[in-house]
Amino acid sequence: MQRGALDHARSAHRGGRRGLGRRLRTSALAVTAALIPAGLLAAPALASSPTAPAPPNRSCSGGAPSGTRSLSLPVAGRSRTVIVHTPAGYTGRTPIALVLNLHGSGSTAQAEEAFTAMDATADANGFIVAYPQGAIKAGSGFDWNVPNEPLIGGASVPKGSANDVTFLSSAITYLEAHYCVDARRVYSTGFSGGARLTSQLACDLSNRVAAVAPVSGLRLPSPCPTARPVPVLSFHGTADPVDPYQGNGQKYWTYSVPVAAQRWAAKDACSATPTVTTVNPTVQLSAFTGCAGGTTVELYTITGAGHTWPGGPRLARQAIKILGPQSNAIDASSTIWSFFAAHPMR
Repeated sequence: MQRGALDHARSAHRGGRRGLGRRLRTSALAVTAALIPAGLLAAPALASSPTAPAPPNRSCSGGAPSGTRSLSLPVAGRSRTVIVHTPAGYTGRTPIALVLNLHGSGSTAQAEEAFTAMDATADANGFIVAYPQGAIKAGSGFDWNVPNEPLIGGASVPKGSANDVTFLSSAITYLEAHYCVDARRVYSTGFSGGARLTSQLACDLSNRVAAVAPVSGLRLPSPCPTARPVPVLSFHGTADPVDPYQGNGQKYWTYSVPVAAQRWAAKDACSATPTVTTVNPTVQLSAFTGCAGGTTVELYTITGAGHTWPGGPRLARQAIKILGPQSNAIDASSTIWSFFAAHPMR
């Protein structure tokens, strides 16, 4: 399966730039899960422990070990996977932040853990990071059920698929009950399809998720029944071949990334025009300020970057051919945490 997916992507590459752009939009995310376990990360993948029993309900009573474990949570009659990493020095007595990190379409929780290397950021800053996993089988990985949106290639979500907003809400409830989590500091980030679902959580779970940070996948879902203004941070490369910066992609990807940021700014009652700052020669920050509730909407545009996690572990050349150029001009994981830390639930 891994080799077949990779061969398909390589064939798309040989088909010419025009054919590549068309085929990448239907195949690149589907092969992401195959690429990472196949060793295309130059750095070793971060390892998770084997599936372990759920920890006892200790909340903030102490005694919880730090480290990584894979949990199987019963949600709506299904067993759902969540990899949970508690930071070094975690005591289980002082409430700390929780960050959900959602994998891309066709990927897995373990692949997202390696792809983003967010465990290291959690250890350095003392927060819990959880990697939930989708349930719609897609090659060697899984897709998310993003409400009212088709899958890669335009296929409909299979009938009877799990409601992933319900799953993620249940996962938050479970983690708050079994780990020492500060309920005012629960956040969500994600890549590509996980970024689109993260955008959805800002609408549907705005009373539980304090802020969001979609990477290569910012959208404003419709409808978007937020209960409060939600701080939004996003990253996107101008050379993204999967979710093009200027839009005109898949059925779920029609409008551009700047338009998505502008729509969130309008939703949060921000200033109509962003303040644009040149962070470095290839990174530009567009920040909408003056928003309701003291929120902000921020977009980092990375010139020449592809469909990757900025500052993530180095990808091998085969992966870059499929996903586009990788950029280390900004560290998405640490920048996301700084944004989250500044935006607890008011």
